[in-house]
Amino acid sequence: MRIVRLRQPGSIKSLGVATMPEPGRPGRGEILVRLHASSLNYHDYLVVTGFVPIADGRIPMSDGAGDVVAVGEGISEFKVGDKVVSTFFPDWYDGAPMDNGFAGVPGDGSDGYAREMVVATRAHFTHAPKGYSHAEAATLTCAGLTAWRALVVEGKLKAGDTVLVQGTGGVSIFALQFAKAMGAQVIATSSSEAKLERLKALGADHVINYRAVPEWGKEARALTGGRGVDHVVEIGGPQTMPQSIMAARVGGQICMIGLLTGTEGPLSTIFMVSKQLSIHCMMVGTRCAQLDMVRAIESNGIHPVIDKHFPLEELGAAFRHQETGAHFGKIVIDI
Repeated sequence: MRIVRLRQPGSIKSLGVATMPEPGRPGRGEILVRLHASSLNYHDYLVVTGFVPIADGRIPMSDGAGDVVAVGEGISEFKVGDKVVSTFFPDWYDGAPMDNGFAGVPGDGSDGYAREMVVATRAHFTHAPKGYSHAEAATLTCAGLTAWRALVVEGKLKAGDTVLVQGTGGVSIFALQFAKAMGAQVIATSSSEAKLERLKALGADHVINYRAVPEWGKEARALTGGRGVDHVVEIGGPQTMPQSIMAARVGGQICMIGLLTGTEGPLSTIFMVSKQLSIHCMMVGTRCAQLDMVRAIESNGIHPVIDKHFPLEELGAAFRHQETGAHFGKIVIDI
């Protein structure tokens, strides 16, 4: 079968197509999946570019979707022909975060889904939403579940709340879609007027060009009548956090999920304390939360926004497209 391996030192240029034997029959508690799609996340980019140290020869990509082609003994959750989507933390079913970091994460601590077939335990997959293509399902593992956890699991989002989302990457667009499906108001930011129009078409109630309005946190507060937003889905990190704090209401919540602007920076702790903010630093979510998200997607008819498709052999080109920041939604790999 075809695979893509990452050689050290990590860089996009070190991605190489290779072959390896197809996996054998699944053992007890395992399933054999024919993979048809993956999708790019910022975490995958950090792995591929060497920011995250990994073993030489690692097969990258945390997201995978495909068909079950064989099941081992003791498997009742899946049957041959089921469409499935991978989980980010296979060992984390529910409850408090585990302390083993990324050791079991596909494409990081273990081999990922830039390949045609895989044998894995049942915990590595859930059913994909009914009616989803493999490409659509492959967008859910990291980006979809991160947005779901930020707003629903941690945020306890309810109708009438106001949500601020940043940019037009996969997490932000999923957050917009989930928020609107649950009856919330959404304020969205981007530096592109064309992208802002697309965000409005997806349901954003208000949009802000953060390049034209550098103090977009104050603008977001003004759009709520001075009260501030209930939830901020923070993907930028240290350079955007001060504006997120400014935008949030007293007692509001900020979910820190991204570090697109770096890893360190000054924070106005006086505003954080005086506003009594809840700041959740989080990474993706549990298998149980993914099951809940899939049910919600099926109930609301939500479909992901896919920017562009690349074949497996052009995984490097897909990452270079991601680097440009021109994408709107998810970048999919067809396997």
